[in-house]
Amino acid sequence: MNKLITRRNLIIANFAIVSYFVLIWLIDFYEIDFVLIGVFRELLTIPFLFAQIIFLVIDVKFLIKNQKNFLIIISVLLLAICSIITIGTFF
Repeated sequence: MNKLITRRNLIIANFAIVSYFVLIWLIDFYEIDFVLIGVFRELLTIPFLFAQIIFLVIDVKFLIKNQKNFLIIISVLLLAICSIITIGTFF
């Protein structure tokens, strides 16, 4: 399991999750309405919401145990901000 949780994999996962939610926001902002985009949006939003919380916990544990790196700290901060904004929209 430790071989899967590397600095590079965490950074890629964090930026992928943040990019997905930024893309969803851009689609809503520019009011792009295609059926295929809607299908993928409905299929991927809930798994990305769960992944957002899970990876935030994994990242905090990783930062506590391992050496800090500028890029991973930035990716964790972006993920935390994205999580706060995303979960905050429910309330």
